[in-house]
Amino acid sequence: MKKLYFVMAALIVASLILSACGGGAAGGDAVKVGQVTDLGGIDDKSFNATAYAGVEKAVAELGVEGKYLESTQQADYAKNIQQFLDEDTDLIVTVGFLLGVDTATAAKANPETNFAIVDYAYPDCFGDPSEEGKTCGSTTELSNVLGLTFQIDQAGFLAGYAAAASTQTGKVATFGGINIPPVTAFMVGYEKGVQYYNEQKGAEVEVLGWSTEANDGSFTGNFDSLDDGRSFAESFVQEGADVIMPVAGPVGLGSAAYCQESGSCKIIGVDTDWTVSSAEYTDVILTSVMKNMNVAVYDAIKAQVDGTFKGGVYSGTLANGGVGLADVAGASDELKAELDAVKQGIIDGSIATK
Repeated sequence: MKKLYFVMAALIVASLILSACGGGAAGGDAVKVGQVTDLGGIDDKSFNATAYAGVEKAVAELGVEGKYLESTQQADYAKNIQQFLDEDTDLIVTVGFLLGVDTATAAKANPETNFAIVDYAYPDCFGDPSEEGKTCGSTTELSNVLGLTFQIDQAGFLAGYAAAASTQTGKVATFGGINIPPVTAFMVGYEKGVQYYNEQKGAEVEVLGWSTEANDGSFTGNFDSLDDGRSFAESFVQEGADVIMPVAGPVGLGSAAYCQESGSCKIIGVDTDWTVSSAEYTDVILTSVMKNMNVAVYDAIKAQVDGTFKGGVYSGTLANGGVGLADVAGASDELKAELDAVKQGIIDGSIATK
C-alpha cells in the first residue's frame, strides 16, 4: 500500500513539473512569432528595431515566443522565411518593401501560417499577371497576410513645414537609401510640407535631394553605410542646406555625426524618435518623423494570440496615431500652434500631403 502511495505521489509531482515547464513564453503552447529583418540589421535604430520593439512587447505582455533572423542580402529573405516555417512559427513578420514577393510566395504555399509585412500590402500585381511571383507577389488579397502600411507622407509633411520654419539658410535637404515607395513617401511629404510653408509665409525655402515632379532624387543605394551618410550630409551643407532628413536607416547616423562634429546642420530622424533611439545626437536633432511600426506589429501579434487575426491592410495615419512627428527642438509657441493646425488640416482632408 505504501509503495502504491509513493508511486502516485511521484506521478503527481512529475505532472506538476511538466505543467510548470509548459507555461509562459518558453512553453510548447506559446504562440511563436518570428521577424525577418530587412537589410540594415536588427539594431539599425530605425525600421527593423522599431518593428522588433513590437515583438518584444508581445513577449513581455502576451507570453509569446519571439525571435528574429537578420537578412544581410536580399537572397536571405526566402531562406529566413523558410527557416521560420520549418520551426512551425505561428506568425511571421517580414519587414520592408523588398520582402514583398518572397512573403507572398511563402504565404500562398503555406496557408496555415499567418504573416504580417511592414510597408507592403496585397494585391500588388496590377500589370501583367504573368509577373506574379517574379516582380510582384499576388494578383489578389491574401487571407493569411496582413499588410502594415503607413501614410508617412502625412508626418513627412509636418517635418517639411518644421524644417522650412527652422532653416537659417533658406535651404533644406533630404536623401534616401534606395529608391522605393516606403522611402520616397517620406521625401514627397517633406517637399510638400516645405512648399506649403512657402505658400503660407510667402517664403522661398528650397528643397535639395528630391523632386516629386521629376520623381527622382539623391540615394545612397544602401541602408548601412555611415560613410555615405557623412558624405551626403557634407555635400548638402556645401550646397547651403542646414536641415537634412536622411531616409536611409543607419546611414542617417553618419549624417547626424557629421552635423554634430561640424556644427553646420540639424537632422530630422525617421521611423522612430531619434532623441530616444540615438540620444547621443540629441543636440543636432530637430525632430523625427515617426512610423509607429511597433504598435502595428504588436496589434498583429495580439490578434494572433486572441485568434482574431485576418488578412487585409492596416493603414497608419495621423488620425489613428500610426504616424506622427516628435517634438520640434526649440519650437516657438507660434510654430507649435501652426503645426497643430496643419496636422488637423491633414486629418480633415483640407491639406493634401502628396
